[in-house]
Amino acid sequence: MKHTLILMTLACAALTPAWAQDRIYRCGNEYTNNASQAKERGCRLVEGGNVTVLQGSRPASAAAPAAAPSGGAAAASPANAPRVNAADQRARDSDARAILESELRKAEARLAELRTEYNDGSPQRTALELRNPQGYIERTAELKASVTRAEADVAGIKRELARLNK
Repeated sequence: MKHTLILMTLACAALTPAWAQDRIYRCGNEYTNNASQAKERGCRLVEGGNVTVLQGSRPASAAAPAAAPSGGAAAASPANAPRVNAADQRARDSDARAILESELRKAEARLAELRTEYNDGSPQRTALELRNPQGYIERTAELKASVTRAEADVAGIKRELARLNK
């Protein structure tokens, strides 16, 4: 019985380091458990819980330009990518432009509707809003946000069209 207690105590003592975690230091977006390196770089000690940091892999695109032969646009596509002839590519570009122009017309129509409803910050009050002024304020704020989003949508579509026209 006495030997069993001693063996259990030794087993627990052997497992304790696996539970314990070294001091972790944060250096900007990096973490380290090397105290001398942390002191040298002016890192701060992380307190209040365990930290789990997983090493990420480097993006493949960072290594690809060094290995790819210089050849303009063909170097950007993978080696096993299917080749598209010029006529098919022009047709695809034309389809993309037509879709974007259609989306632009829809977005501009939606923006015009919202601006009309928003009425420069003074939308028409409904019967419920005459009795509840807070509802009017909330609807006005929602309309303003919708107008801002619609303007951003129109600007984004115009940017995409400009990229296609280059």
